[in-house]
Amino acid sequence: MLVEHEMETDILAVSRNSSKPREQSPSVSVIMIFLNAEKFIEEAIQSVLSQTFEDWELLLVDDGSTDTSTEMAKRYTERFPTQVRYLEHPGHQNHGMSASRNLGIRHARGEYIAFLDADDVYLPRKLEKQVAILKRESKAQMTYGATLHWYSWTGRAEDLTRDMPRKLGVPPNTLVHPPRLLPLFLRLEAQTPGICGILVRRTAIDEIGGFEASFRGMYEDQVLIYKLMLRMPVYIHDEILDHYRQHADSHQRVTARREYNERRRGRSHSEFIFLNWLQKYLLEQKIQDKELWHALYAQLWRYQHPQLYRVQQLSRKFLRA
Repeated sequence: MLVEHEMETDILAVSRNSSKPREQSPSVSVIMIFLNAEKFIEEAIQSVLSQTFEDWELLLVDDGSTDTSTEMAKRYTERFPTQVRYLEHPGHQNHGMSASRNLGIRHARGEYIAFLDADDVYLPRKLEKQVAILKRESKAQMTYGATLHWYSWTGRAEDLTRDMPRKLGVPPNTLVHPPRLLPLFLRLEAQTPGICGILVRRTAIDEIGGFEASFRGMYEDQVLIYKLMLRMPVYIHDEILDHYRQHADSHQRVTARREYNERRRGRSHSEFIFLNWLQKYLLEQKIQDKELWHALYAQLWRYQHPQLYRVQQLSRKFLRA
């Protein structure tokens, strides 16, 4: 079972008007973590409510919001008490994205787990399509497609043609065995699935221990995905079923701007931290796949030898000129 590496007591807030819980557990638990998400959270929640597949529960995990999103989330537990639940850390504290997702997982009752950030959306048949795949593909422990990087949500003319699906790197509608995808991710020949794009068997998440709480905001989703794909087959389908909203205030954009300045001051970079974690994890798991190790060392080399890497890049630029 999932073990959280933090000393905490979960707080589960349920509406006083809640009816009795279902006699049977839902098929899918959708976990939505949020922090000061008042601008987009209702659209995200509505995209779950609009699913053609109706056997789900939605766990709204508050990571210490100080805006109106807390009240907005609680209103949905009052309107939909049998399907929507509100969770928070003790004292309404901020514990980061990994710990918040693990909190949701611990309270999830579904056979399958899905994730949705509070600024992203599902398309209406997302759960219907992916549940059918995992029911059909008994060996697959996870499924995903090409999440759309969604710029056109703004309605601005300059954004209408910018939408771009993530690169799968392998033929779609394929069961991919481990660890084939990981070297492709490291070499940028494929993109890791968006967290809103995956549907995972609960048993698989429990087996790998869930998210790593030390990753509070960057690469936390990739840690989970790498742990899953290192050991378990995944089915990659050909449909876009979710939209990953691109906006300047997203956590990824804010962190990327901060880390640009940190790199200039010689501080640690999140990617380097992630690669070091991956190296340690592969050693702990006694992974001997040569292609995976070669791809990892190639990425680590540019951090371990930054001056040589810059010379190499300048040489390539000169040769292309």
